[in-house]
Amino acid sequence: MIDFNNKGFFKLKSNPEYAEKVSELLLDGEQIVDAYKSMRDGVVFTNKRIIAVNVQGLTGSKKDFTSLPYKNIVAYSVETAGTFDLDSELEVYFSEVGAVKFEFSGQTKILEISKIIAEFLL
Repeated sequence: MIDFNNKGFFKLKSNPEYAEKVSELLLDGEQIVDAYKSMRDGVVFTNKRIIAVNVQGLTGSKKDFTSLPYKNIVAYSVETAGTFDLDSELEVYFSEVGAVKFEFSGQTKILEISKIIAEFLL
């Protein structure tokens, strides 16, 4: 599992093609909401969970997939982009993992993702 306490994600940028990395992991009825990529690592949001991908090794053929189900979220915080600060953030608190923070640059579907999380919590 990714060590979220010591693993800082670089700013994530929207990259719909990155969703292909997790396509084999998806359950029946699970749909991709959006996908984001940093240098090599990335995050894919589905309608059921967050899948964090940690690409390892020189060739990048080894990958660690961490599945973070929305049903295990106890709280979350969303910071939207502003006029001068174009970055947005999502901080999610899981019952067993603790805080997981994702920073996004550019356009994101942060409010759509927030709505999906809220549907599971409320």
